Amino acid sequence: MSLKLLPKTNIEEVLSQTRKKQQTTDTVAHLATLLASYGLKTVNRFDFDQLETQKIYHLEHIKNVCIDYRLRFLDLKYFKGQLPESAKAEIEKMESVHNTVLSDFKIMAPSVLFRLERKDDPLLFVPLGNDYYYLVHKWGNDLHPLRKMMMWPFKSIGNLLLFLLAVSWVATEFTPLTLFTKTPDQSSYWMLYFFMFKAIASIVLFYGFALGKNFNPAIWNSKYNKA
Repeated sequence: MSLKLLPKTNIEEVLSQTRKKQQTTDTVAHLATLLASYGLKTVNRFDFDQLETQKIYHLEHIKNVCIDYRLRFLDLKYFKGQLPESAKAEIEKMESVHNTVLSDFKIMAPSVLFRLERKDDPLLFVPLGNDYYYLVHKWGNDLHPLRKMMMWPFKSIGNLLLFLLAVSWVATEFTPLTLFTKTPDQSSYWMLYFFMFKAIASIVLFYGFALGKNFNPAIWNSKYNKA
């Protein structure tokens, strides 16, 4: 199947699916009671009767999706793009409905959007309190359909090791042993495999250290690490 036929990844839908899987969805009424029981004073004041349940996400939902798709969740001030008129309109609408002035906005987006102006699926959130966030607006393009798969090696050192072993095996299979020996045998195969692994791992490590790369769990909410 051509990649063009694969549907792109809508991060808002992924967030909703993650919330369902974790079975931690709170009703608006329950959330209001929860915040009141903690005696939390949030920066933003809301009329909880006016909030839409499906737009409320816990920080854990956001974190898990960020790690899976190598996204970041940072303060709006670090976002290099401009808020579109549609996002500004949603903010004004919320402020009017809730009779408040919203602040402390967060953006969930690929790392590159915090360095360059691009349009890859940013999501704008505002905090509710107690690690809950309300999705204000989504705009831009959906993510590459294979982004989760492509970012899998960067989730942990174990994932990266398995990825390198697999790539080394593919490279070994496509390399004729007769280039290195006139009598290819099992021992020659494993020596070539080890050579391939060492070469590919060295390139990946050099690239990682040179560009200051880090694993997904270390960067999802960090404003310092490169990605």
